[in-house]
Amino acid sequence: MPTVPLPDDPDLGQLRKQARDLQTNVRSGWMGSLDLVAELHPDGAPADPARWPLHAAQLVLARLYRFPSWPALVRHVGIVTEHRRVPDTAPPSDDPATEFLRRACLTFGAADGPLQASAAVVLAEHPGIARDDVWVAAARADVGEVARLLAADPGLAVREGGPHRWSPIAYLAFARHDPAPGRDAVVATARLLLEHGADPDTGYLWHGLPSPFTVLTGAFGGGEGGQPAHPHGPELARVLLEAGADPNDAQTLYNRMFTPADDHLELLLEFGLGRGAGGPWRRRLGAALDSPTEMLRQQLDWAVTHGLVARVALLAGHGVDVAAPLPGRYGVAQRPPYVVATTSGRFAVAELLERLGAAVELLPEERVIAAVLAGDRSAADDPDALALARAVRPGLVVWAAVAAGPEAVRLAVELGWDVSARARTDVPSEQGWETALHHAARQGDAELARLLLDLGADPGVRDGRFDATAADWAGHAGHPELLSDLGGARPER
Repeated sequence: MPTVPLPDDPDLGQLRKQARDLQTNVRSGWMGSLDLVAELHPDGAPADPARWPLHAAQLVLARLYRFPSWPALVRHVGIVTEHRRVPDTAPPSDDPATEFLRRACLTFGAADGPLQASAAVVLAEHPGIARDDVWVAAARADVGEVARLLAADPGLAVREGGPHRWSPIAYLAFARHDPAPGRDAVVATARLLLEHGADPDTGYLWHGLPSPFTVLTGAFGGGEGGQPAHPHGPELARVLLEAGADPNDAQTLYNRMFTPADDHLELLLEFGLGRGAGGPWRRRLGAALDSPTEMLRQQLDWAVTHGLVARVALLAGHGVDVAAPLPGRYGVAQRPPYVVATTSGRFAVAELLERLGAAVELLPEERVIAAVLAGDRSAADDPDALALARAVRPGLVVWAAVAAGPEAVRLAVELGWDVSARARTDVPSEQGWETALHHAARQGDAELARLLLDLGADPGVRDGRFDATAADWAGHAGHPELLSDLGGARPER
């Protein structure tokens, strides 16, 4: 029986109920539960199921969720509960200071951007909130006011408050309001708070997820929603790192990996990214958080898959092994970086890896996949390898549309790949997320959409996550000009 990760945002009450339900099912003789117990309990299946105790059910449940004991699981849930914050759900407040802070700081929710831009309105209407509130003063990098307040009460440097129950240094790091404070004020405010005991590893768990949003995360910015960096992020990050912040910051690495800029990596590597035990957050969360080595492997995986040549070179230059197999996620097996690069159509990365001595021999089906993505018709030379390539990468048309271009798309269809197959578009995985036509619709790429339709793409196919057609995607993404081609109705004006 395979173990499973603990559900996001775990609730101890629900876990206790699961343990009681497991006990009930075992006492009732339900085979599924008895098999689970036989696999995960050190004593195996109970000799007398009718008398099976609750503590045994708790141990099995803990092991199912990859914890050695029920107390270890309870401890973990307690840590998550303590550090859990949900800034994107903070309601509007009648208190002007609270409302300013709610609007001023990144929430990593749908409102980011316009929300922070509106913070200035609150301050203009209530200028008095700029005094006597350490959290507002920190968000504004008002070093004089922060100094005055700390002189009167040094404990304010670590006191949680405001709409998110953050300490002042977190409001400083996540603030994005206009007008932005100056660099010298940001640096001085950070140093003042740190001198008075603020923790450079301060952070929170967004909705209880195990990757901490630390003050380094706030300084570096970025994210799936395109959240902006702090206006003086590198300077603020350096102050935090010099004060002892652990550079193995998983959320920073995730938030910033989507764009080619590497300034965050360069600074984190300078301070020891990839080394050490992982700092206070990994001590708290254990294996729920990647190790420093695993973090760098994930960064290399993304860089190779997405053709970020400079990032691959940077990581290689700092000792990251570019020959060892990459982690293998999303249903993709572990493979050497060179294989991943060539079968992802990232030929510039493959050339770099070859120069670094990390090239390996490709399997016949891998050579076919690489040839298709290169638009090379020699892909058809070996019928057996071609058939195997179609079997192992049935959704190749999707990735060809994302990473290779129209010639590769056309060649793949000519060689027998299904033009309406579903796969992922963020990574080369066969998980059935969406078709190439969905991708064209989201991107507003009329030329690609027409090519796919000419090749026989079915506009009626629905994606595997939202149960929507390509026309639905075009409408949602703001590309009404594609709707008639995709079989959708144009919105009335």
